[in-house]
Amino acid sequence: MDARATEELRPLDEHNQRLLDAVHPADWTNPAPTGRYNLVVIGAGTAGLVAAAGAAGLGAKVALIERRLMGGDCLNYGCVPSKALIRCARAVADVRAAHEFGLDTPNSVRVDFAAIMERMRRLRAQIAPHDSARRFRDLGVDVFLGDARFTGRDTVEVAGQTLRFARACIATGARPAAVPIPGLAEAGFLTNETVFSLTEMPRRLAVLGAGPIGCELAQTFARFGAEVTLIDLAPQILIREDRDAAE
Repeated sequence: MDARATEELRPLDEHNQRLLDAVHPADWTNPAPTGRYNLVVIGAGTAGLVAAAGAAGLGAKVALIERRLMGGDCLNYGCVPSKALIRCARAVADVRAAHEFGLDTPNSVRVDFAAIMERMRRLRAQIAPHDSARRFRDLGVDVFLGDARFTGRDTVEVAGQTLRFARACIATGARPAAVPIPGLAEAGFLTNETVFSLTEMPRRLAVLGAGPIGCELAQTFARFGAEVTLIDLAPQILIREDRDAAE
């Protein structure tokens, strides 16, 4: 297995191992390229998976290439894990506000952060088969795990094999960019990917960026009990939304 496929997944417990078995199986054998593909899709995140499944469903001969984790951001670092944490944070907030609804609850709520993160990993592993290499193979897609490199106008190389194609779809997504702040690298920092590998809740957290992801992470960790500071260059949070939403 490519070490890059596991570098952001911690801890390697049973749930993360189940995730890896689905989206980057260690025993995966790339198929032998068969003739000329109608479509080669590079990147098996949300866009790449939809493109590959849609084209295969219409009868096209499709190859799908992924170098890390199938499912991309949504399954591994985005929608699924973040919403799992948000749901727990909402439960904490609801219990704290229960008296407003005439419910007698304890004055304090103890948050078991390790259990919350374990639940997130379990749910993510349960969903992973929908984005798995085996599922897309069963849909008729040739799935290749490895780095893609264009070698000609209609050829791409992956893991020492050359694939010929009529059309290529580049759906490689992006990686988190570190803000150029002096001392940040030395101090160490989390990204929207590595934050989901935490097993202990930070007492204090500064969130750089007040877009949707930054705001949801800030609110979630604040509800869990962390001291959170939200920082952004813009004059308001959620700068792309209406002012009413930001306020």
